[in-house]
Amino acid sequence: MSDAPEQAPDAVPNAGEGALEGTPGDTDITPDGADEQIAFDLSTFPGGARSAIEAVLMVVDEPVTEMSLASALELPVEDVLEHLHALEEQYAADQRGFTLRSVAGGWRVYSRPEFAPVVEKFVLDGQQARLTQASLETLAVIAYRQPVSRARVSAVRGVNVDGVVRTLVSRGLIEEVDDVGESGAVLYRTTTYFLQRLGLSSLDELPALAPYLPDADVIDELIEEGHR
Repeated sequence: MSDAPEQAPDAVPNAGEGALEGTPGDTDITPDGADEQIAFDLSTFPGGARSAIEAVLMVVDEPVTEMSLASALELPVEDVLEHLHALEEQYAADQRGFTLRSVAGGWRVYSRPEFAPVVEKFVLDGQQARLTQASLETLAVIAYRQPVSRARVSAVRGVNVDGVVRTLVSRGLIEEVDDVGESGAVLYRTTTYFLQRLGLSSLDELPALAPYLPDADVIDELIEEGHR
């Protein structure tokens, strides 16, 4: 299946668009099987550790803990917390359109609440555009395999679907499920708005397509291969 990941603006959180796969941040496996450690000196970066923390926060799609940041940047947790609070205060003092918040035990960049009308208008205006082929394919997999994680959808489609999933969420076609999967991953399902758009009264009226999708065991194998 083809994919040109569609990147929609996030109504509230800034998830930092773009997959990390294949970027210089990946670790390679050396011939002897040992992980090659990425070496860096935070003092050589513009802005030092604080800017490095910002860079990480701009690419996460879920709240990240100070422990994870400290481990990745090889800094004491106390120092990381100090930088996080300083960034939060700096954004407020500069009256930026975004803020840094501690949510669900982790930190993430969000648009400021007072700009909600502007963000909402921008997102809703974008909903007038037609869904791309990538979005339609992703929506079909979710509709027939729900509740399902992004990893499983990616395994079925053979491509990263993070950007497309965010687009479908922003358009109200899919939503997160309250209960997480066995692996702790966020699960997604279609919404009542999805049924309204398709003119269906329930998911039982969907055409019989599920038998043509890979079964759960095949999907698990695809996910495992993607992690090798």
